[in-house]
Amino acid sequence: MSGSTLPIVKVRMPPADRLMPRLAEVLYSGMLAEGEYVYEFERRFAEHFGLPNVLGFSSGTGALHVALLSCGIRAGDEVITTSMTAEPTNTTVLQVGATPIFADVSPDDGNLDPAAVESSITPRTRAILVVHYAGYPAPVAALREIADRHGIALIEDCAHALGARYADQAIGTFGDAAIFSFQAIKHMTTVDGGALVLRDPERMREARKLRWFGLEKGVPRTAVDITQAGFKYNMTNVAGLIGLLQLDDIDEAIGRHKANGRFFDDELATTPGLSVVPISPESMPSYWIYTLLSDDSDDVERILAGIGVAASKLHRPNHLHSVFAPYRRSMPGLETFYRRLVHIPCGWWIGDDDRANIVHALRRG
Repeated sequence: MSGSTLPIVKVRMPPADRLMPRLAEVLYSGMLAEGEYVYEFERRFAEHFGLPNVLGFSSGTGALHVALLSCGIRAGDEVITTSMTAEPTNTTVLQVGATPIFADVSPDDGNLDPAAVESSITPRTRAILVVHYAGYPAPVAALREIADRHGIALIEDCAHALGARYADQAIGTFGDAAIFSFQAIKHMTTVDGGALVLRDPERMREARKLRWFGLEKGVPRTAVDITQAGFKYNMTNVAGLIGLLQLDDIDEAIGRHKANGRFFDDELATTPGLSVVPISPESMPSYWIYTLLSDDSDDVERILAGIGVAASKLHRPNHLHSVFAPYRRSMPGLETFYRRLVHIPCGWWIGDDDRANIVHALRRG
């Protein structure tokens, strides 16, 4: 194990000898904003991960904003969502003027509980917003069935789940819309950035306009007509290039996350006082971070700190923030999950010796 603390998350960039010459090429090309590097990245990202209709964005949050609008979410609508996520999932719901309805989660993995979602539907419900928390696929087949039966949209927040699969289908292909994040510490980064996936290709033209002020690319600015106010959410050529270089070896990086996650699943499942997330046969997590459940999560943090490994709960349930106070409700599953939760690192930077030392320390502790 290295002398410094092993972090839960870490920035991964292409090697300098590959990145810097190509970066200089873009920086001095005279075209820094949205252009061919972005469009090539959209094509390759979609092809690589088996996704339809991809648009690059300046952030996953911007992509989620447009996803909500593309699915018809407007002021006064209700969106069933999870509190167990990074805050932008739900601040974006507020941004469109909708009401977040927090449904309970499974105490085993922190993902939305379909029964809790079903019981939260009202005549004002317009969408289910599901997060694949920590890279563990949520029960999207059940959520898709609920959405279809009630005639509402399903939106996937895949910010944690690049490369995950469910029922031999890529995460991000179950929803009417889905988003991915390329923020600095995700599986893959473009420094910052995101992607929007839309099931219906007919929605792509309007989404393209929404990401760039409401303007349509390719139409002279003297002739274009804005019909709906849009935003400054476009991906730049610099980010597009970094994304293209990241795709060259992204399978190797995600593969290491998965290998380390499966190692911890096998080695920690029988350790007294600890539980691992049960993985169903149809689910293939991408283990952005490893979810461990403990009778004493503080003790796990102390034990791992003693060997130079970071561990923490990482996120705060959104309903605990003042801005979400009006939407608080009883969620016993989330309370149980969060009390027992402790995340440990399992990413590409965790070597065989590192993971063995983590297991040894937890068994001994």
